[in-house]
Amino acid sequence: MIAAFPMYLRAENTAAHDAFWSLIHDALRDRGIAAPPTLSDGADTMALWSRPDMVLSQICNLPYRAVFKDKITLIGAMDHGLPDARPGEYYSVMIARADDPRDHFADVRFALNDPLSNSGWCMPGLWAAARGTGFATTIQTGSHLASARAVAEGRADLAGIDAVTWQMLEKWEDFTTGLRVVGRTDPSPSISFCTAGAVDPAPYLAALSNALTALAAQDRETLALHGIIPLPRDRYLDLPIPAAPST
Repeated sequence: MIAAFPMYLRAENTAAHDAFWSLIHDALRDRGIAAPPTLSDGADTMALWSRPDMVLSQICNLPYRAVFKDKITLIGAMDHGLPDARPGEYYSVMIARADDPRDHFADVRFALNDPLSNSGWCMPGLWAAARGTGFATTIQTGSHLASARAVAEGRADLAGIDAVTWQMLEKWEDFTTGLRVVGRTDPSPSISFCTAGAVDPAPYLAALSNALTALAAQDRETLALHGIIPLPRDRYLDLPIPAAPST
């Protein structure tokens, strides 16, 4: 069996993730759910979400609705208390170089982390379309961090960065002083906790909620996690599946 929290994992917050998992592990055990003693690091997410022994993980809602909606159970969306978002929602910030004078970003070079990223590809595409434009070319970087670097280094003009990731980048990456936020996408369901198969999510949600309540305040602040919010399944499935990026 396996458990992994890959979506916001960094060296700076590994200890907080581990402390959170220790509490979750005990809360799951108290509810008769077996779980591994430690989180797995570096797991390939597509392989992870496909495993029948995945006890607990996190998933972005684009791979959920595109691939895994009939293979896993959603437990609840992570609530990070973002301004102008409802509980359990997030959005992407659109970033450009600080010295780029444009107000309107049409037909630009766009950096995306992955074509199955809701925050890095789907929602930015909808943001551009709502402004009557699109992306002239795209480069696939593999991560939000790498997308932000691509913009900072002049290899791309624009990127859409998960707002929670952006807060972490501003906190821990000095190069972000050379970037600026030029827009924000519409909100959508946040990264959500999930488990394998079709099961009752209630005991998992209770375990997560109890563990978060018991987590030390400093660790909660490091994870920027305010709660776990169960959302209707239709909130995920009502969003479009975007076309593959052109190069």
